[in-house]
Amino acid sequence: MSRGIRNCNPGNIRITKDKWQGLRPVQDDPQFFQFTEMRWGYRALIRTLQNYRRLHGCQTIADFIRRWAPSNENNTSGYISRVCKEMQVPSTYVPNVDDKATMCAFAASISQVENGIPAVMEDVIAGWELL
Repeated sequence: MSRGIRNCNPGNIRITKDKWQGLRPVQDDPQFFQFTEMRWGYRALIRTLQNYRRLHGCQTIADFIRRWAPSNENNTSGYISRVCKEMQVPSTYVPNVDDKATMCAFAASISQVENGIPAVMEDVIAGWELL
């Protein structure tokens, strides 16, 4: 089982000062947030992507992934290609961050790249419903 699945953090969101809803009371992974359920991890993933647009000006899928998976620790171009292949969109695609279907597909694609297995769409949708 991958770390992201084990932590109910399918996007492998690193620990920051953020106080996410649905965090486990005890955070014993020194690098990544741990959530009580996958839906909370997906909520955090989707909310982070929405904030990338609203607070950081990300427009295209490539913009989002360059911020999500920076080249100092990832094969960012490969990551962009994989997400775009999963979503069946070009890297220049500008996602509507307020559209449920778009953001659930985006979150599921990131989860697949991060964890190596397809996302459970019921969990992704449940995360969206918590926004």
